[in-house]
Amino acid sequence: IELLFYAYRDFTGEADSILAEIGLGRAHHRVIYFVGKNSGMTVSDLLSILRITKQSLSRVLSHLIAEDYVRQEVGDVDKRQRLLFLTSKGVMLEARLTDIQSKRFANAYLKSGASDVAGFEHVLNALLDREITHKKRSTKENG
Repeated sequence: IELLFYAYRDFTGEADSILAEIGLGRAHHRVIYFVGKNSGMTVSDLLSILRITKQSLSRVLSHLIAEDYVRQEVGDVDKRQRLLFLTSKGVMLEARLTDIQSKRFANAYLKSGASDVAGFEHVLNALLDREITHKKRSTKENG
């Protein structure tokens, strides 16, 4: 457990520094990441993924919209839906943060080898709740 905490601290450290420079935090990062990977997703879908309250998401999302990282549109079919998209500024930030974290994973994977990587992914999947594991696999299969 301790190793997982340390790995997460270091995995998020560089991104946290970049975010802090522009007045954002990890909650903003999570929203930017998932909206970037699921362009046009609904607020409801994002709430389901993040497992946070509407109030918490509202604060973060309002800030990201005000700072021009995210934009929302009314759904074409259901006018009650709010669909989320990254702006060009949001796309650039998401790419920068994901690139840093992807490089950390790539370096770790190169040092570890294929069987260790497969074992690591297996352990991470086993740590996930079944509901989230299913959604993760569905997202992975669709894109």
